[in-house]
Amino acid sequence: MILPFQPLTMTFSKVNYFVDMPKEMRKPGSMEKRLQLLSNVSGVFTPGVLTALVGESGAGKTTLMDVLAGRKTGGLIEGEIKISGHPKEQRSFARISGYVEQNDIHSPQVTVEESLWFSSSLRLPKEVSKGQRKEFVEEVMRLVELDSLRQALVGVPGNTGLSTEQRKRLTIAVELVANPSIIFMDEPTSGLDARAAAIVMRTVRNTVDTGRTVVCTIHQPSIDIFEAFDDLLLMKRGGKVIYGGKLGVHSKHLVDYFQGIEGIPPIVDGHNPATWMLEVTAVDFAQLYAKSEQYREVEESIEQLSIPPEGSKPLTFPTTFARNSWSQFLICLKKQNIVYWRSPQYNAVRLMFTVIAALILGSQFWDIGSKRDTTQALFTVMGALYSACIFLGVSNASSVQPIVSIERTVFYREKAAGLYSPLAYAAAQGIVELPYIFAQTILYSCITYYMINFERSAGKFFLYALFMFLTFTYFTFYGMITVGLTSAEHFASIVSSAAYSLWNLFSGFLIPKNSIPIWWRWFYYLCPISWTLQGIISSQLGNLESMITGPGFELTIKEYLKSNFDYGPEKVGISVAALIAFCFVFFATFAVSLKVLNFQKR
Repeated sequence: MILPFQPLTMTFSKVNYFVDMPKEMRKPGSMEKRLQLLSNVSGVFTPGVLTALVGESGAGKTTLMDVLAGRKTGGLIEGEIKISGHPKEQRSFARISGYVEQNDIHSPQVTVEESLWFSSSLRLPKEVSKGQRKEFVEEVMRLVELDSLRQALVGVPGNTGLSTEQRKRLTIAVELVANPSIIFMDEPTSGLDARAAAIVMRTVRNTVDTGRTVVCTIHQPSIDIFEAFDDLLLMKRGGKVIYGGKLGVHSKHLVDYFQGIEGIPPIVDGHNPATWMLEVTAVDFAQLYAKSEQYREVEESIEQLSIPPEGSKPLTFPTTFARNSWSQFLICLKKQNIVYWRSPQYNAVRLMFTVIAALILGSQFWDIGSKRDTTQALFTVMGALYSACIFLGVSNASSVQPIVSIERTVFYREKAAGLYSPLAYAAAQGIVELPYIFAQTILYSCITYYMINFERSAGKFFLYALFMFLTFTYFTFYGMITVGLTSAEHFASIVSSAAYSLWNLFSGFLIPKNSIPIWWRWFYYLCPISWTLQGIISSQLGNLESMITGPGFELTIKEYLKSNFDYGPEKVGISVAALIAFCFVFFATFAVSLKVLNFQKR
């Protein structure tokens, strides 16, 4: 490999993991509050050695790997974990390790090469030049046999893009381009047929042969896959180890160990050692293993490798992330631009809907902007402005939710891998929307303003477009908030729909502010649509001195709006400031939700 890396050994001793006891598992009268998922697990993972974590379902394979990799989001961990003799520090460990998840999660709109470029740009040290990074990505693509698919879009699993086996190799490659010393792989052959599994295992073997430390969980492997491993850690339900150590040629060490136990039937020639092993260990062998010579050999290895080499220092990095915040933001923004540009089903449809909605609204309120001589005519003009405010905003909020929801799943993987800070990602996710909102604003404003025939003034048109832009922006950011604060997209839709109803009710159009009961008036000021309506009506009608007649009165439009709605030219500036504040608060809430909330519990 053209980029050097430091081969590292991982040792772990007496590792225990507890979670809160689920209510359905509590026995009547029992005071036990914790459930133990790992019980005194010890082992060694060494460079250039492919280790298999094997066991029945519920044995704790993935749990152990998550604990060792520092991916657990809850529970209590006990025991000692060391990297080349030094205590493991998660902050630095994330920089030298990779984790290949069982689910292959990638942005559907990017190509294979772009996925690897994105990962390498954020995870390789800034000292690595652009040329070196490009050459390294090329080398990794050849290693995992993806160079012929470099321009292929990742696509949606089972629908478009890469096959399941190709996606798995991409998942491995995305971790490899970070140049890690230790790689964890959670069931890399799960769901693959024999041919695809063989291709993936060849990729895994190529990775190990570079001198890296590689650990895989495997569930019911075939004989070919099983014998591709060098070491084995066999676990039983309850998170107990019943074998640890070398496999040997044709699994000889493993077979000799179990056949040396009284009552174990010999393996039949040609039988899969992995299947035989799981069959004969149906009873609890944890105590036998703890008393065996094999266990003592593993403990001796742990003891020897837990002592740091003379003169060595623990791995430390001056920063949590490989790149600074500005670089993280720019790289994330570049990726989001690619994702949005290749999402015509979202953006092209959004612009098309904008034009259609503008034409419908403009034709419905054709030429009423110039008719303002009666209160009825004035209310019709205000209704046109009110409709213009919310007609497209709700559509923006709803349509952005699926996009943010899909990308949030990718965000969880990338955040756990230490690619960037949540704030850099959130900033890119929010800002990438602005050019498309601006395009919407120009299309919508030009069509509706002149079809409705508002006053032909450059200043008033600018204010109309400004209020439209700010309104579309806060609606879009609100749609992003609802995804950030909820666990699922459909739940976000329910929450946002409730808010639209309240905003509509307290906007000040159906019920003017002065008519809202005093105990509800505070909500008027918290309703963003009320500020849009106040600003846009004040900017278009608030300075008009033409007379308006009504039952028993004759006033100027300016006086009428001031007395009945508290609208006027002086409200334009404060309305703009309020809407900018709403945009900022909604965006900040979305960013904080990504940083603080994690609905993907492990």
